[in-house]
Amino acid sequence: MRITLPSGTPAEIARPSGEPVAGLVLIPDIGGLRPLFDEHCARIASEWNVAVCAPEPFPGDESFSIEQRMAHMAQRDDARALGDIEAAADELGTPTVHVLGFCQGGMYALKAAAGTRFAKAVSFYGMIRIPSQWKGSGQGEPLEVLRARGDASRVLALIGTEDPWVSVDDGEELRKLGADVVVYEGAEHGFAHDPSRPAHRPDDAADAWSRAKAFLLG
Repeated sequence: MRITLPSGTPAEIARPSGEPVAGLVLIPDIGGLRPLFDEHCARIASEWNVAVCAPEPFPGDESFSIEQRMAHMAQRDDARALGDIEAAADELGTPTVHVLGFCQGGMYALKAAAGTRFAKAVSFYGMIRIPSQWKGSGQGEPLEVLRARGDASRVLALIGTEDPWVSVDDGEELRKLGADVVVYEGAEHGFAHDPSRPAHRPDDAADAWSRAKAFLLG
């Protein structure tokens, strides 16, 4: 079901049939809210027994193409983005809320983990260091934000060895901060969350989703 956050940002929300064991903010990839993420919200709510809310990462610019979204990343402001992520958590009404994201959403999951609102965070191939073309005055470095203010032991990062956006070396730096980092040999960016993508690897995807659930709810 679509809702509107206090900022005016649209979000998708889904709840299990019974009392949820926790809440989960699901941060979409750069493509934003679309049927794929509506389906993820519904599936996770049902299978994990959690309340789920996914905010649109480009409010007001939903009509942007992927290329336009990529070009817009340098103009994004962490305060606005993280404000919507925390507002999505407030909509869930659960004492415990986790955060999980993909690609740029995984990057923001790492930044959100530096605060106190979320119990745990899972980053599916989220950028550990901001790509040079995305750097802007409003963008904090995920690794440095976690180093300065966060508890990386509450973070699970899932990355592939063939990902041009997230290097294994960056993953090792995150591991040194205390995060749990799982590396999938031969996996490219986006290997887990969209079966329509050529990069999708069903076995690795199943393993990554299983680890995410166990980390957050185990």
